Amino acid sequence: MTKHVPSACRSAILAAMVLLLGACAHSAPRNPLATWVPSKNFDERRPVVIVLHYTEQDSVEQSLDTLRSRNSGGRVSSHYLLGKDGKIYQLVSDTQRAWHAGAGRWGAITDVNNASIGIEIDNDGKSPFPDVQIDSLIVLLRDLTQRLRIPPTQVIGHSDLAPTRKIDPGPLFPWKRLADAGFGVWPAEGVGDPPPGFDPWLALQAIGYATDNRPDTVRAFHHRFRGMEGTELDAEDLRILHALTAPPVASP
Repeated sequence: MTKHVPSACRSAILAAMVLLLGACAHSAPRNPLATWVPSKNFDERRPVVIVLHYTEQDSVEQSLDTLRSRNSGGRVSSHYLLGKDGKIYQLVSDTQRAWHAGAGRWGAITDVNNASIGIEIDNDGKSPFPDVQIDSLIVLLRDLTQRLRIPPTQVIGHSDLAPTRKIDPGPLFPWKRLADAGFGVWPAEGVGDPPPGFDPWLALQAIGYATDNRPDTVRAFHHRFRGMEGTELDAEDLRILHALTAPPVASP
């Protein structure tokens, strides 16, 4: 005999089932091969580097559409987008993996998407970056490095990690201004010429660059530290590389 269940009870049971299913849908995946014995000793994956890009598009509206849709070149995204007016848009959670870096590496990091925060900057690749936009970027970098405990020196450009494929944020990007605000790396003053036998390629690797394709790596280095083109190292490059990698001089 089927027992009658009052409608109010059925509704309560259904509501409880919906809540249970919802909780299961948002819980972390579990391996069916193992017995689940949960520990409280964990936290979210943390990014360790911030990658700056320019959009190379005509407007922030166009870029918002590109970063949220399936476009002709494949799906792309970023965690943040900065408008020319300084407005900050967030598209992907800080703890999630956005698709912004692609193939490349920085130091020992080979899956850069998995270890980074991506920031797209509304810029066509040919124009200077407005002061208000860089002011906003500095505010965002300060928030991200403090809140996510990312070393402030670990702010790089897309071209730094993928010199054979990318040139953004380009030679017009004001890296010195970011360095003055405490982000990225910049050569110290007064270091002087490198010593005899100084190896610039080892210095580039020490900074984080891959040197498999030396001309492209030099181009990326020039964009960042000298704001110019060029694929061959000169004496000034060696001085900069020495300043970037020389151990700090102890104060008397």
